[in-house]
Amino acid sequence: MRVETLGDGRPEIAVVGGIHGDEPAGVRAVERLMADRPEVARPVKLVVANEEAIERGERYVEADLNRSFPGRADGRSHEIRLAHELGEELRDCVTLALHTTQSYGGMFALVDEVRELAREVCPRLSIDAVVETGHAEGRIFEVAPDTIEVECGYQGSDRATENAHRVVREFLAATGALPDEETPHQTDLPVFRLGDPVPKTAAEEYEVFVENFEEVVAGERIAAADGEAVVAEENFHPVLLSAYGYEDVFGYTAERVGTLSG
Repeated sequence: MRVETLGDGRPEIAVVGGIHGDEPAGVRAVERLMADRPEVARPVKLVVANEEAIERGERYVEADLNRSFPGRADGRSHEIRLAHELGEELRDCVTLALHTTQSYGGMFALVDEVRELAREVCPRLSIDAVVETGHAEGRIFEVAPDTIEVECGYQGSDRATENAHRVVREFLAATGALPDEETPHQTDLPVFRLGDPVPKTAAEEYEVFVENFEEVVAGERIAAADGEAVVAEENFHPVLLSAYGYEDVFGYTAERVGTLSG
């Protein structure tokens, strides 16, 4: 794990890339800040997390880091030990964690629940939606509850790298570390509450027929595994739905619960 600090004093703001080693956009955004070293009004901690997985170009070495928190210093796997170390670094920090997906080309934020932090910061980011995950065991929220995760676009794409660069600067402006450089001021960001996974049976070929965040109605075809259709049992909004993003699920159902403004 690589950690650097911008500014003087104890950081209360952090930006993390490389939680997953096969998602280079966040790593590049953090490394660009490390290289540029902009002047900041508040000290900022910059973290490139899973360097070993990044070097391999793989999601993880032994276990998914974002399912390994809070971790243990004497943990049985690389990621469990790293989760403990990263948790110590992020303690008491307002944190931006950068990710990418195989399901959506734009940006959206994930929080464990919508609290004041999300209401203050998320409208200042170039995102399309906010997703409440609820309590998800093993995720970064276990050690850094004041975290906003942002999915920056398609994994490995140039656009995701550009998005990550932009959203980092917007986050630092929203938290008072950088000047407000024409950041968005969105008042009607939709909020979705994550629900159940959409199971995926073993098959050789998968298809997805619906768009993320667009409502699916009961009876509509969602996806297919070797041509066998998966049909919606009730209305929902798909989130993180893709053909090959996950091994055993297509993605997740979600309910639209309103906007950040109410």
